[in-house]
Amino acid sequence: VNGIEIYSMKIDSKITSRFAHNVITSQAVNRGNVHKEVFFDVELPKTAFITNFSMTIDGVTYPGTIKEKEVAKKQYEKAVSKGQTAGLVKASGRKTEKFTVSVNIAAASKVTFELTYEELLKRQFGKYEMFIKVKLKQLVKDFEIEVDIFEPQGITELEAEGTFITNDLQNIIEKTFSGKKGHISFKPSLDQQRTCANCSQSALDGDFTVKYDVKRTTPDNLQIVNGYFVHFFAPTDLPKLPKNVIFVIDISGSMSGREIQQTREALLKILDDIKEDDFFNFILFGSEVHTWRETLIKATPENLDEARKFVQGIDTEGMTNLYGGIMRGINMLNAAHEENLVPKRSASIIIMLTDGQPNVGISNTQDIQAHVKKAIEGRYPLYNLGFGYGVDYGFLEKMALENKGLARRIYPDSDAALQLQGFYDEVSNPMLTDVELKYPENEISDLTENSFKHFYDGSEIVVAGRFIDHNQNSLTVDVRGEGANDALSYSTQQDAEQTAKAFQEQEYIFGDYIERLWAYLTIEQLLEKRIAATGEEKENLTAKALDLSLKYKFVTPLTSMVVTKPEDFDNQDGIADKPIEGRHFHSFMLFEKPSVQDLALGLLNLMRFSQAHFSSLSRSLWMTSFDGDPHFIVSVPQKEDAICFNINENPGAVLNLINDPVTGITVNGQLIGDKRANSDAKIQNTYFGKLGIANKHLDLKLTVTPEKITIQNGNEKTGFTWLDSVTLQQEGLTLIINRKKNLVLSMGSGVSFVVVLHEVWKKHPLHQDFLGLYTLQSDKLSEQTHGLLGQFFHSIDFTILEIHPGSDPEKPDATMIVKNNELTVTRGWQKDFGRDPKHGVDIPCWFVHNNGAGLIDGVHTDYIVSSLF
Repeated sequence: VNGIEIYSMKIDSKITSRFAHNVITSQAVNRGNVHKEVFFDVELPKTAFITNFSMTIDGVTYPGTIKEKEVAKKQYEKAVSKGQTAGLVKASGRKTEKFTVSVNIAAASKVTFELTYEELLKRQFGKYEMFIKVKLKQLVKDFEIEVDIFEPQGITELEAEGTFITNDLQNIIEKTFSGKKGHISFKPSLDQQRTCANCSQSALDGDFTVKYDVKRTTPDNLQIVNGYFVHFFAPTDLPKLPKNVIFVIDISGSMSGREIQQTREALLKILDDIKEDDFFNFILFGSEVHTWRETLIKATPENLDEARKFVQGIDTEGMTNLYGGIMRGINMLNAAHEENLVPKRSASIIIMLTDGQPNVGISNTQDIQAHVKKAIEGRYPLYNLGFGYGVDYGFLEKMALENKGLARRIYPDSDAALQLQGFYDEVSNPMLTDVELKYPENEISDLTENSFKHFYDGSEIVVAGRFIDHNQNSLTVDVRGEGANDALSYSTQQDAEQTAKAFQEQEYIFGDYIERLWAYLTIEQLLEKRIAATGEEKENLTAKALDLSLKYKFVTPLTSMVVTKPEDFDNQDGIADKPIEGRHFHSFMLFEKPSVQDLALGLLNLMRFSQAHFSSLSRSLWMTSFDGDPHFIVSVPQKEDAICFNINENPGAVLNLINDPVTGITVNGQLIGDKRANSDAKIQNTYFGKLGIANKHLDLKLTVTPEKITIQNGNEKTGFTWLDSVTLQQEGLTLIINRKKNLVLSMGSGVSFVVVLHEVWKKHPLHQDFLGLYTLQSDKLSEQTHGLLGQFFHSIDFTILEIHPGSDPEKPDATMIVKNNELTVTRGWQKDFGRDPKHGVDIPCWFVHNNGAGLIDGVHTDYIVSSLF
């Protein structure tokens, strides 16, 4: 592709006792006669930690080094200030994180990329799963996936499958397992990689998954190596506990449409899986809280039929009384236990689903957390499901972790109902409660989590630690738990010699794997505890996790990997980061010898570095606004950048631009078109010809057209024209009209709007006057604000990858990762008239095509409303 041939790509995985050590090696050659840029793009599982990365160019290896994030950031910023940076990008998707690095290589030169990452495989539904993302952008002569598995307990089943695997490709997968060893190999030829006989496109695009399980002659397995131990606990053949589950469902207005439909669909499927011994109930919260039954109800066939009728009738209403909904669920579950309405030996859980943030009742999230924690008192886990991107995921995660549960994001895609049902399946079969694995305190230090509220069928509990005496070679563990019929209690013992006998196949072992497994699990749990911690506790957890991350060379949220490129490219350091949910890191690269791609990148950087000049010229750069045909400009101040998109709709359509249910402020706009349709244009130009700005709490409405401004306060109406120069102040309203230029409006909470008047020549054969809108102090609106503009008043993050020439040589294209979507965007300019209504200021931005698809929540037609008010 473009003179670059990737002639080899190998994915080599060694799995020892569930701990996977993966090495991806890619080799490319520049077959062109000028230097070229080579990209290395890999998508990794979110649960993995990168441990190493290196590039070898013309026989010289350039390694990556793990540093504390702040140290790495300073090194990176120093390079940025000189305008010569290389960046490794980590962008977060649904199951994966994208790692990208690029380098220029000379004609006829080769480069080898090598990336290593490690992860502890989790057991779900009775199997361990390793996930490999395969996304070849060209045919590769030597492509291979090789997986070696070593499990001292023995392997009972092994399978490999891929979303891109056809019947022909299925025959290429070699799979063998015997005793403790398993092997998988997938090595398609060039012809087998093709999408069709004569095609040059690769069919290898999708997920390659390896699943296996191990023999279980006893409930657990202990392994001791070099002063460290790991304990795997997964009993089988236990009777399932009855469960008591309360579903707390958000039915606020923002859940309307597809979201509530998918929720109903998922709940109906879940009702089919509820066992007759279970107890359940539904609690719905909008502005008010509604319950299906006053207490938990046994899942008899008759009650399940009634529940299905109730679920089919669930609809949306009001705002988001999250506090009221969740507290009703907790109080109901507590009462059921106190009044012995549910079996004594049973497992209780609360599952809450919300797509927004609390704005009725108690809306302070810290107060809600405190009340919920006090009410639950550790008696059962709370699982929080965040639907879409409007939720405060950090709040949901903290509250779940404080109450022995977890949070999960439900992505608003076509499979959202399956995601909801899939989560329920994970927790639908509890087998034990109050599980505790006790180790001799005088022998063990640095123990990972060893007490668990529930053990679910098909899962596994993993505990690791290290011996105080590094030479100790035996360990006794006491196991306790509560089952359906009686208590579980026994002791198990293991010594190092037994482990050593099991591990005679040294070629399957990578280094001190149990020590690394312990470090991985410890870091993962420290970071999880850190989420809900505060003050000194948080500082201590951070310090421990950072120390281990640096010692074992893991890229975690506390560390970054700095990659130094060849000395020919001054200061070209790159950073690999581990993204946190909802946050991404992005960077750019400049090169010394310009190719077409380099010129595109240079143009980009010229735009970026000129932002400082623009921001000093015009603070309106940091306004989120619309103006023109109708062009929306979304400012992203933390990036010193902007995103633009257009809405193509018919004249007369009214669009909801801003809607804040808390302050009561709404802004809607009606489109107008040209005086007559342009037969040569595929899409008719449209502009905003009328705005309706209202504050329902003040019973205040403002109608703005290019001809006049009308204020209606209750039953009183006041009118002005654009020829007036007016300053008006009354309760909750300040209005300033700058004659024939713009008006500035402040309402209620302090948010301000600037409406710009665009006048055209009255005899113009096509165009007519129109309006633009700019927001000031949008932070005065609540977190619940939405609408085509309003959804961007909260922070938005994005990552730019793979910048390359577009159809217009002056406007490079790129891939944007935003809201977990991958979009093709174009670098361009939009006019900002916020400061200068006549001439405007050119603002560089990334243009999102197709009516903002992938950037805006939902689709643009979701924002069409019936009238201005």
